Amino acid sequence: MPKRAKKEKTGHKIKNCFLARLFYCIIAKKPYGSQNRPPRLPAHRSLSLPRRTFFWYGGAAISSLSGFAILLLQWYEENKRTLPWRSNPDPYWVLVSETMLQQTRVSAVLPYFRRFIEELPTVAHLARVEDERLLKLWQGLGYYNRARNLKKAAAQILAGFGGRFPDTYEEILTLAGVGEYTAGAISSIAFGIPAPAVDGNVLRVMARITGSRADITKPQTKRAFRELVWEMMPAKRPGDFNQAMMELGATVCMPNGAPCCARCPAGAFCRAFLEGVTGELPVKTKKPGRRVEERTVYLIFHGGAVALRKRPDKGLLAGLWEYPNEPREKEDALALWGFHGAAEPAGSGKHLFTHVEWRMTGQALHAGEERLPPGWVWADRRELNQVYALPSAFQCFAERVRWELGRDWKRPEPMKGEKR
Repeated sequence: MPKRAKKEKTGHKIKNCFLARLFYCIIAKKPYGSQNRPPRLPAHRSLSLPRRTFFWYGGAAISSLSGFAILLLQWYEENKRTLPWRSNPDPYWVLVSETMLQQTRVSAVLPYFRRFIEELPTVAHLARVEDERLLKLWQGLGYYNRARNLKKAAAQILAGFGGRFPDTYEEILTLAGVGEYTAGAISSIAFGIPAPAVDGNVLRVMARITGSRADITKPQTKRAFRELVWEMMPAKRPGDFNQAMMELGATVCMPNGAPCCARCPAGAFCRAFLEGVTGELPVKTKKPGRRVEERTVYLIFHGGAVALRKRPDKGLLAGLWEYPNEPREKEDALALWGFHGAAEPAGSGKHLFTHVEWRMTGQALHAGEERLPPGWVWADRRELNQVYALPSAFQCFAERVRWELGRDWKRPEPMKGEKR
């Protein structure tokens, strides 16, 4: 290549790089200049980020790094879902919503969030609520330690911050149950602090865009992606950027099936899409199989009520109420509790926890007297609905219990092993 042509080509590259950075700074409202750029960390190189890839947008050559932020925010404005904590980004609302959304879909969270905020509208209300009522409000969401940590965090805010919600990332990170992700979400959404909020959705998006085959369950991979998200984040719209990343992962770059790449704003430079490997990414270490427990659940009725007992304060489903149950091999449980008479089959079901699977068989018994073992209670239909928090693990027996406690309910169809 002649020297002059080579020089002109190099000049065009420099000009395009300058225009790309300038255009990004205008859109993201960042001052132009190297002193405003976050440092480049060695971790980025391990992710094979296509930092020097360019595409045309609005008459200028945009780098993949800055271009993604530009297109993502534009896509978010056009496609974001209307959610209560977005309409009112109060830090308390964001804390509650982000805590509920851990391991739970938005569609499932919405009714719980509205009911929770209606009954506990402020940090002070949450700090003072009775534990039984708190767990009842949380019933069905699972992972009940999240609710307990929420109450602890509210108590911290009252005691340590005089009732004022902490407004720095470092202070928010000190609250019970709040990790880097939740602290980043609250800081950016409620206070406009540039702090990454990297959850499973964001890790999946970033792994596909960069084409990284690093295991996203490993701490070093999470740290590397977190630093990369920080570098991409616009200084003036950190909350929108974080929510856009979450929205993209939840609605477009989805797990468990083909992502909707045709609707993705990153299609022009997403390595997984361009190389046809979206189904292979992200790379995750396979979780070990769950331990299986065979259990018998006893539905014991008397006088329009069902017997409940409270689980221990530590361990699985700590402190929650349950229908009495024991390992399947313990066949004399009813006699040991002082109940006599023939029990009848009451259906079956299973429930998956993080590390264990319960396979349950129900037995129904009508007790001849009101006496119960110490610590047990009789719960009628109203108390089941309003007072006692039962884990969703026992939902498979709900129809049978409702029928027994209220004859206006239609008796459920017999399940396998059950007779009319």
